Amino acid sequence: MDIQSMFRATRISGSGLAAEKTRMEVTANNIANAHTTGDASTGPYRRRQVIFSDALSDARARGNVDQTNMAGVVVSGITLDQSELPQVYDPGHPHADQRGFVTLPNISVPVEMVDMMTASRAYDANLKALQSFRRMVEQSLSLMRG
Repeated sequence: MDIQSMFRATRISGSGLAAEKTRMEVTANNIANAHTTGDASTGPYRRRQVIFSDALSDARARGNVDQTNMAGVVVSGITLDQSELPQVYDPGHPHADQRGFVTLPNISVPVEMVDMMTASRAYDANLKALQSFRRMVEQSLSLMRG
């Protein structure tokens, strides 16, 4: 077993940490903009979603010829959720249309909170995998010292 393959697990967990961190940041941004209606030129805020792909497929798609160390996950993009934007009747709102309706963001805070908890748990799982690897390496070194 060479040193490259030995540390492959750390690269996989590290990529998972980075990807889940991005997902938590995007989710926090969605929650922060849950009531951002915008104006006539910008429109309401649209929910963002993080798209993950495996690192090997992403490297192939980008034409990367050195794919030997490609493992784990990458954020391949952040897209706008194109689901319908809800409308509420509020004629006094500064962004109300001629009929008195305000178009709101397509964000459900409970859905975002579930997404945040899922991302947080996935982050923790990757972190625990790294910590386990570290303990195994420390124990191996301790055994080799005698």
